[in-house]
Amino acid sequence: MNKAVILVGGPSRATRFRPLSMHLPQPLFPVGGRPIIWHQIKALSAVKDLKEIILLGFFEDFVFRPFLDKCQEEFPEITFKYLREYSRLGTAGGFFHFRDQIQRGSPKNIFMLYTDICCSFPLNDLLKQHERHGRLGTIMVTKVDRSQANKYGCVVVDNETKLAEHYVEKPETYVSDLASAGVFVFDHEIFRFLAQAMDRRASEFEHERAKENAYGRAADDEDGSQDINRLRLEQDVLRQMAAEKKLSAFVCHGFWRQIKSAASAVPANALYLQKALKETPALLAKQTDGGPEITGAVYIHPTAQVHPTARLGPNVSIHARVVVGPGVRINDGIVLDNVHIKENAAVLHAIVGWDCRIGKWGRVEGSPVASTDDIDELTHAGRKVNSICILGEDVHVKDEVFIRNSIVLPHKDLGSNQHNEIIM
Repeated sequence: MNKAVILVGGPSRATRFRPLSMHLPQPLFPVGGRPIIWHQIKALSAVKDLKEIILLGFFEDFVFRPFLDKCQEEFPEITFKYLREYSRLGTAGGFFHFRDQIQRGSPKNIFMLYTDICCSFPLNDLLKQHERHGRLGTIMVTKVDRSQANKYGCVVVDNETKLAEHYVEKPETYVSDLASAGVFVFDHEIFRFLAQAMDRRASEFEHERAKENAYGRAADDEDGSQDINRLRLEQDVLRQMAAEKKLSAFVCHGFWRQIKSAASAVPANALYLQKALKETPALLAKQTDGGPEITGAVYIHPTAQVHPTARLGPNVSIHARVVVGPGVRINDGIVLDNVHIKENAAVLHAIVGWDCRIGKWGRVEGSPVASTDDIDELTHAGRKVNSICILGEDVHVKDEVFIRNSIVLPHKDLGSNQHNEIIM
């Protein structure tokens, strides 16, 4: 039997995802027509002999209950559970704290996934390599641009043995262009290793406290390294596993990107829609006589109303009870529940939040971004700019108003053009 744990974090961890996370927890935000975390659950459901999926975080218990109830109906052969951390225990601390519940039923292998990633999730291939090499754990890695490698956990891999020889979290100098993809599989013996890691943390904590007493000042604790109850997967576990030659690396050759900021949901949406176009095209909208013009991958919720003269796509998700008027143009965008877009308006490279209204000839537009670009590092004339245009919940854009490359917080009425602004 196998199990999986998905780390969902908590409310304060999604500040970069604002204003969208002000309405909905980041893991439940829809990309490709489904919540971010659903794509991981769907991939896990295809893993042989996987019987239980546990969500682990510090949201309130009720936050995920409706979603998990739906998952239980969709995947009846899998048991779903949410475990709430009593405090922030670190990326491995909660995993260790709930070890008894995770080990219940004696699972052979345990997957661990971060929720803020978009990926092709070749989990069966990952599991096969893990079992073939027989090490304590296997980390999925993906190739990134050399210039961006220092933003990730980097892994030095022996190409023949697949041994992860070194793991370095966000190195100051170049180490490797293979970055952690935030997907892991561990042997059930991992909890003994975590217990040893906790013992090392306790020893380090006592050492730091002695230094604090000696020098009369508190040690820096920006990363939580001085909290004895926290265990960090990257610094405290993976690095030591690599040093002890207990970690394998599996290279993911499919698509992958992080979903850290609100803007990053747009390229993630495109990747999942392209995947659906290849694998499950029946779930996407089709060009029909008398219907709207459809280009590429487009998802339209059954309750949405789209005028026949509208033009949608590529890479568009239209959600529940949306009304799209005559002559509207939408591409590379996400339009969330209960939005009304009036005639001849345009939504390009943008996210339109819940209950928004866009007037006649209004325009909400961001900048085109390649799927490989770092969407949070775009600049113009030496100044960092917003790439994707984002409207928070209940924003009203008046007729003929142009909102470009801006982030708008909820409940705003916009009666004049705005460019490269954050509107509070």
